[in-house]
Amino acid sequence: MIVAEAWKADYLYWVFPLLIILGFLAILGLIGIFFIIHLYARFTCGTYREKTRMDGKTVIVTGCTSGIGKETARELAKRGARVIMACRNVDAAEKVKDEIIDGTKNTKVLVKKLDLCSFASIRAFADDINKTEQTLDVLIHNAGYAQSFKKNKSEDDIEMTMATNHYGPFLLTHLLIDLLKKSAPSRIVIVASSLYRLASFNLDNPNPLTTMPGYLYYASKEANILFTKELARRLEGTGVTANCLHPGLIDTRIWSSVPAPFSWCLTVINKCFFKTAVQGCQTSVMLAVDEKLAKTSGKYFSDCQESSVSRAASDMNKAKKLWEISEKMVKMQDTDSRI
Repeated sequence: MIVAEAWKADYLYWVFPLLIILGFLAILGLIGIFFIIHLYARFTCGTYREKTRMDGKTVIVTGCTSGIGKETARELAKRGARVIMACRNVDAAEKVKDEIIDGTKNTKVLVKKLDLCSFASIRAFADDINKTEQTLDVLIHNAGYAQSFKKNKSEDDIEMTMATNHYGPFLLTHLLIDLLKKSAPSRIVIVASSLYRLASFNLDNPNPLTTMPGYLYYASKEANILFTKELARRLEGTGVTANCLHPGLIDTRIWSSVPAPFSWCLTVINKCFFKTAVQGCQTSVMLAVDEKLAKTSGKYFSDCQESSVSRAASDMNKAKKLWEISEKMVKMQDTDSRI
């Protein structure tokens, strides 16, 4: 009995401290692994290093009050472009505009109201641009909307995610296409996402009011790629190119709709592994300014290099059907330009 108790005491004396040490080392190892992955993500993300200027060129960037849109607008202004910030929140956009002008010393930055989930707002914006602008060299569809669970619909009775991320840009492109053609060589840049692989756009349900919005964000990104593919095909020979991109997973406000407790874990992941907005804008900037891409069209880029897409996102039959559906959804008028 005494021997057993002595053995137990020795066991507790040696094993417990050993377990504590092993646990501490395991935590340090885990932190080390996270740190290595963080460094790998940081130093392997694509960076556009060319100093190409954009003096004399006019660029529209949608949704640029924060995130990669803001940094895209800032970078293009730094390169001398005339930047039109097309934003829903005009007050917030004016503050960002002042910040960009102060930082770049480029005073050719202006704000115009655009709500991509409202067809009336899109038409008013496009009408203004067509009347006041002589040229349009680059149109960057950057604005994005995401909700996890809350279901919303636009004033046109269209599910909000699809209205903002696909149907709005689809209509806006049509309404500005004549100006883009007049300004050729010109470019259309569409911010998609590799998260499109998590979903599929349902051609039989183009206005999915009952589907979970979180899923629809991914589906809208597949629509972005399909739209780019068909748009590029239809624009062949016009001097207008269309390309799309995956900016990377970015630590921006688009994740703010994720509810707790999921948001707590996501915040940690964001800070450890996601790109900053400055890193995320690099591919958008490259597609807007790189002279080597002047004739490149219908491609998908990631980390400042061309990348591949899934078979579903390359399906030109599906792209054509999506186009035809989209024309009906945005209620194209007889007087609107067709592509």
